[in-house]
Amino acid sequence: MYGRYTQELGVYAKEEAARLRESGQRRSVSERSRTLDLLEYNKGRCAKCRICTVRCQKFLISRVGEDWIFLILLGLFMALVSWVVDFCIAICLQAQKWMYGGLDSNVFLQYLAWVTYPVVLITFSAGFTQILAPQAVGSGIPEMKTILRGVVLKEYLTFKTFVAKVIGLTCALGSGMPLGKEGPFVHIASLCAALLSKFMSLFGGIYENESRNIEMLAAACAVGVGCCFAAPIGGVLFSIEVTSTFFAVRNYWRGFFAATFSAFIFRVLAVWNRDEETITALFKTRFRLDFPFDLQELPAFAVIGIASGFGGALFVYLNRLIVQFIRKQKAINRFLMKKRLLYPALVTLLVSTLTFPPGFGQFMAGKLTQKESLVTLLDNRTWAKQGIAEEFDYIGHSQAWKHPQVNVFVTLVLFIVMKFWMSALATTIPVPCGAFMPVFVIGAAFGRLVGESMAAWFPDGINTDGTIYPIVPGGYAVVGAAALSGAVTHTVSTAVIVFELTGQISHILPVMIAVILANAVAQSLQPSLYDSIIRIKKLPYLPELGWGHHEYYNIRVEDIMIRDVRYITLNCCYRDLHNVLLTGHLKTLALVESAESMILLGSIERAQLQALLSLQLGRHRRLEYIRERAVEEKKRLSVISNPCSEEESQRASQEVRFQVGIIISLNIAYTCAHFSNVGDKEIGLKLFFNAAKALIFCPLLFFFWQIFSDVRLIAHPMFLCVFQITEWEEKQLDEQVNFNNCKIDPAPFQLVERTSLHKTHTIFSLLGLDHAYVTSIGRLIGVVSLKELRKAIEGSVTVKGVKVRPPLASFRDSGTSSSENEATELHKLWDRHKSMSLPRVNTPSESDEKSQ
Repeated sequence: MYGRYTQELGVYAKEEAARLRESGQRRSVSERSRTLDLLEYNKGRCAKCRICTVRCQKFLISRVGEDWIFLILLGLFMALVSWVVDFCIAICLQAQKWMYGGLDSNVFLQYLAWVTYPVVLITFSAGFTQILAPQAVGSGIPEMKTILRGVVLKEYLTFKTFVAKVIGLTCALGSGMPLGKEGPFVHIASLCAALLSKFMSLFGGIYENESRNIEMLAAACAVGVGCCFAAPIGGVLFSIEVTSTFFAVRNYWRGFFAATFSAFIFRVLAVWNRDEETITALFKTRFRLDFPFDLQELPAFAVIGIASGFGGALFVYLNRLIVQFIRKQKAINRFLMKKRLLYPALVTLLVSTLTFPPGFGQFMAGKLTQKESLVTLLDNRTWAKQGIAEEFDYIGHSQAWKHPQVNVFVTLVLFIVMKFWMSALATTIPVPCGAFMPVFVIGAAFGRLVGESMAAWFPDGINTDGTIYPIVPGGYAVVGAAALSGAVTHTVSTAVIVFELTGQISHILPVMIAVILANAVAQSLQPSLYDSIIRIKKLPYLPELGWGHHEYYNIRVEDIMIRDVRYITLNCCYRDLHNVLLTGHLKTLALVESAESMILLGSIERAQLQALLSLQLGRHRRLEYIRERAVEEKKRLSVISNPCSEEESQRASQEVRFQVGIIISLNIAYTCAHFSNVGDKEIGLKLFFNAAKALIFCPLLFFFWQIFSDVRLIAHPMFLCVFQITEWEEKQLDEQVNFNNCKIDPAPFQLVERTSLHKTHTIFSLLGLDHAYVTSIGRLIGVVSLKELRKAIEGSVTVKGVKVRPPLASFRDSGTSSSENEATELHKLWDRHKSMSLPRVNTPSESDEKSQ
């Protein structure tokens, strides 16, 4: 019934793959040799250089491989970009401090300089980004998560977006606002990978493949984190956690190689610029290694993790609440839409005023930058024993935490509270910025507060086996930084990033405990910051399934699918194609056998259908028709006029030639108007205006030509031409479509109507699908897209005690499982099949058994 294999499938697949590989190699060798021969034949000035370039390219690709070259270039370029951005940010921050320090004689001028400088930089960043590429606003990780999911976002991976992202990020971070750079660098690395793929596709090869570009984008996300913090291992793991639902293991080595190379070059550039003596960690710590912590301190670390979980959920909620409040207030929203630069200027003015060092900033170390604050918070020395500020005798940046009237605990609490809401507010500014670094610093401050409290409660340290070990508050700061950043982003890899940032792995156990507890608390309360931004921006991304929702197994595809499917039949005419293209904007259309059977044969992309229609009604076909009409008209005129001299024949031919010109101009105008309706509006409008000029010019030329030459006027050229073109087009539209010149996907993704919602979600997430057709015994009955799937998942969640479920799902008994229902229905079908089947002929063995 189903046929029989004459050969093992694995053996056949290997032989077929070897044959295709051998034929492809032969074809590529022949093409390369042909190009070399052509280059050698061409004796121009650049012939030898081009031959040398082609041979070098062939040698590198054959010996090294295209992936290695691409990843090396990506890591090198991103390391240079990261170093240049950090260098420019340091100059901007130093200029602000120089202006503030040079006006120490006048507090009012100091305030003006402290406030005006960041306002100007933020306003410039917002305006420049808005004018050049609005897609560069924000972090970039939510958009990359959507792109790697398989959704195409326009203008997010272009050169304009790259320029706007780099310059806008430099100005935003140079202002001193509590903003981060990790998220934007993930976007910048992805932009570099996309532009580099386009560049390398000019030479041909694997980068013309769309799936390979997605793989390189996944590696670029790891490079963005690796070159930002010089943390290649944590960068790879972090990029996997925040951008991928299912990760292909074959991309693992690409991410590690590119991120390691980028981090290495980034630190080498720091040594070359004499910022560091050698290649070390970015925030190197010097905790003791023999006894870093005691087991009695583990409850304190667990408390940091749980509190960080609540704090991370609160940060995400506060960020989303601010955005939704501004959007819901229609008057404020309408005013800010007109004055786009006013909101970032006001927020920057508020934050700068509160952090002014002689003012309220003296109670929260407002003089320090984020980097300086993190360096002081990770210090392994105790700041104040028993909270006495007089024992605070350290010099350098640590003096910013000292205040004569307030002890260090009040300073840390004020720093945490103020920076918390300031960071949540600042990340809503329409500039390129991230939130990882501000959250990281706030977590370090919270850990430092707990560590200083432990040092105050146990001033002599913890006694273990007769040996007293003093408490190290810097270790608590490391744990708090990893826990809070992990809670906000819903990642565990922040622990690895912390180890690479500090250069020490001594606190691995408390860091992992705190990060896991923080994730457990935060994930049960709020989505991650990136998922929250996806919901705010309404990006087409598939949400994750919640915990413990058993109704996902009871909802089926037939409950949520769209039954009114747009399709084309195998025997349709071009008019049907034209109507389908005009009525909808679907990227792909289903191809069925006929409207009666609805047997799904495949799917066709919209571009292929447009190409079929343009081939049938295009310029080439119209010119052929014009030539045929011109020849017929010439014969008709020659028969009617029967010219007896050469002059009359020339006039007749000129008359026909001019009529052909009018037909061509009318044709061009009609074709351009037609295709501007179908989809190519920009090209169609440009051609339409050019054709309109021709239409205006041709009748005038014909009128003057008639006056100055003794030629009789044809009374109906224009009206006759329009009528003939319309009649010809109607005939062409009524012809049957020839699908031989069209690329058809013979196996589009299909689901049966009884597929559960949970299984559908898994298939969409694993394969990165945009839509899938629903079939029943091969018949097309519906289609499911990301939109319907997202609505079904969000509608199944309990809202205010009421479970919203699709209508058909309510007819099922929730007490019985779906597998039992399907099993009973299959048994019924099998029994009916047995009753309808013909009686079998008993074999001898069966008759013997019955007789016995």
